[in-house]
Amino acid sequence: MNFSFNHPYKFAGEYAVPVAYFCMEYAIHQPLKLYAGGLGFLAGSHMRSAYELKQNMVGVGILWKYGYYDQVRKSDQAMDVLFQEKIYGFLVNTEIKFSIQVSGHDVWVTALYLPPEVFHTAPLFLLTTDLPENDYLAKTISFKLYDANPQTGIAAAILLGVGGAKLFEHLNWKPERYHLNESHALPLIFYLYDRYKNIDLIKEKMVFTNHTPEQAGNPQTDFMLLEKMGFFCGIPATEVRMIAKLDDHVLDHTLTALRLSGIANGVSKKHVNTLIKMWQAYEEICPIISITNAQNFTYWADHEMYDGAATNDMAGIQKRKITGKNNLFEVVADQTGEIYDEKILTIVFAKRFAGYKRADLLFHDMERFNQIVNNADRPVQIIWAGKPYPMDYPAIGIFDKIANITKSYKNCSVLVGYELKLSKLLKHGADVWLNVPRLTHEASGTSGMAAAMNGAINVSTPDGWFPEFAKDKVNSFIIPPAPAGLQDFEQDAIEAANLYDLLEKEIIPMYYDYPDRWLSLIKNSLQDVVPFFGSNRMAAEYYDRMYTLNNRIQQINVSEKSIHHVH
Repeated sequence: MNFSFNHPYKFAGEYAVPVAYFCMEYAIHQPLKLYAGGLGFLAGSHMRSAYELKQNMVGVGILWKYGYYDQVRKSDQAMDVLFQEKIYGFLVNTEIKFSIQVSGHDVWVTALYLPPEVFHTAPLFLLTTDLPENDYLAKTISFKLYDANPQTGIAAAILLGVGGAKLFEHLNWKPERYHLNESHALPLIFYLYDRYKNIDLIKEKMVFTNHTPEQAGNPQTDFMLLEKMGFFCGIPATEVRMIAKLDDHVLDHTLTALRLSGIANGVSKKHVNTLIKMWQAYEEICPIISITNAQNFTYWADHEMYDGAATNDMAGIQKRKITGKNNLFEVVADQTGEIYDEKILTIVFAKRFAGYKRADLLFHDMERFNQIVNNADRPVQIIWAGKPYPMDYPAIGIFDKIANITKSYKNCSVLVGYELKLSKLLKHGADVWLNVPRLTHEASGTSGMAAAMNGAINVSTPDGWFPEFAKDKVNSFIIPPAPAGLQDFEQDAIEAANLYDLLEKEIIPMYYDYPDRWLSLIKNSLQDVVPFFGSNRMAAEYYDRMYTLNNRIQQINVSEKSIHHVH
């Protein structure tokens, strides 16, 4: 083995604690397709900020042979899923080889390395089982991100958690903190316990971030299946049950991470309140604090627009927005055959398609929708984009519904290929960035942060990060939420009506009748989103509040007060 690893840059003194960052997906840059949605976007920004701040952090993930999937179209414009092999010439083959145990069999693993200078990130290692030493089944572990087969998903968790820990042993790099960015790499905890046999030491080393209250992001799995597959690294079942405080046949991954970590965080203040309500009834969970998600300013922001904001050059800001719109409209024309106008108010809904995000809320009352989109005096253009999970047929159905409806309108369209490159174009080209999740379902929702960094005005229900940023009619527009406790269909009806009213009575008139006020909204939004929603703040906060042990006591006291207050 010729590959040797020393951290490739000199790290800053306050960031000297070596941290291993475990995440199932990373959205680093368009050529590296290892991500599905917000979790990946967040991890990519974290890696970039760790590099900018010169933090002693190393990331570990999986090199997905077929990525997540390529979003393409069927002959009738409906969405289709393409799994295409990815080749990356810029990754370094470490030629390290070691084995992990999956279902009682040896599975061989190697790692490829993304050096910091390629995309200006902290060092990142990507594990793969696509090796000639493995049979086909073992190779498939690293084929598809979030494979629909539950057993392949369990095997991927073992690969990330156990494989990541073993990789660092081979590299002779010794992390003092292990950061589980979601519970996907949970076998890491059992691997470390098997080595140290000391729960207090494990808790000292482990920090955990939860990114969603949604059921799909908080899996529960049959204990016997996990044991059979090697999830617990050979630790006797009775011992696993004891350390995980398990009293039935199902392992809750998030709850187990909360019990076996020293400290955990939610990704917005609102999300932490939701988390505490979800978990406070359970015994022996670690303190939960809030570290609000953020996006990397260097990568996402329109820096020329910021120059305009700094010098109060409103004409310069407007010129940059027109440039962004024209760049986006080239893609719209290419994909849909529609020619859009830079002078017309352009509304964008773009994010991972999931039911609670309500991509089709604008269609709730087609009479009201038609009133808005067919208004010749104050016209609008609406663009949708987003990738559903490839087996989430209801979400794909929403995409297909939008594709079908937009065929009838020359000012409405839906785009495929919502990845980093298109995401940047959409944020740069949007006048309005629309976000309509059902309240308490969106833990953070970082797309609006990057949109604000490109002069797009956020129009959103007050969920996730948004209440920490929004000043209604000053830097954004808040959609009045429905009263709490209603059925979903009642909530949808009320919030759709509130959205129509907001568009017709305030947003569209301001854009056309008061352009100076609109530009001042853009300027306020640009300035208010930094520095707090830039990921350098976030990356620094993780070190200060999660990774540095002598700061944790203070966080624990704050967390206990929060739990008491919510209770």
